[in-house]
Amino acid sequence: MNKIIFLKESLKSLKTSGTLFPSSKFLVSKLLKEINFETAKLIVEFGPGNGKITHDILNRLHPDGKLIIFEINDSFYNELLKINDSRLIVVKQSASTVLEVINTNNFETVDYIVSSLPLTNIPKPITKSILANSYKCLKSKGYFFQYQYSLTYYSALKATFKGKVSLGFESLNLPPAFIYTCQKD
Repeated sequence: MNKIIFLKESLKSLKTSGTLFPSSKFLVSKLLKEINFETAKLIVEFGPGNGKITHDILNRLHPDGKLIIFEINDSFYNELLKINDSRLIVVKQSASTVLEVINTNNFETVDYIVSSLPLTNIPKPITKSILANSYKCLKSKGYFFQYQYSLTYYSALKATFKGKVSLGFESLNLPPAFIYTCQKD
C-alpha cells in the first residue's frame, strides 16, 4: 500500500488507525530489536495497518515461526490478505480476542506481541481487556512491545506488567514515538 492510499485510509479512520503516517524504518528497527527471530515460535502483531512492520517481521522470522496479525480496518485487512506467506495468519478481530485466536490456531502462548494500537483512542474497557489478555497469553519472560505518541499508557502498562516496563524514544518518526518494552514475569 503506497503512502497516499495509507494517508487517505488513515484520514477516514483516524480514531482506529491513530496516525496519518506509516512507521519509519528507524521506529520499526527499535521496536523489533529485542526479538529473537531464530527461536520465536509465535509472534502476534496488533494493528499492522499497511503491513510495514509485518513485512519486516516476516523477513526475519524463522521458517518454522508463525505470525498472527489483528487488523479491524477493512482496507488494511484486505491489503494484508494479499501477503503470500504460509507463516502469516491474518485475523479481522479485536486484539482483545488474542487468547481465543491463538488457541484456535493451536498455540498456548505467545513469545512476542508487537502493538501499534492507538491505546489512547480505544475505549478504556477494551484497552484494559487487550492488555490483560496480552499478559495472559505471553509465555514466561515473553515481551509486549507498544509504541505511542505520548506517555499516557505508561502507568497502565507498568501496572499490567508489574513494573517490568522500560521506555525508549524514536525521534526519527513522524510523529516521534515512545517505545514501551514490557516483559512478563
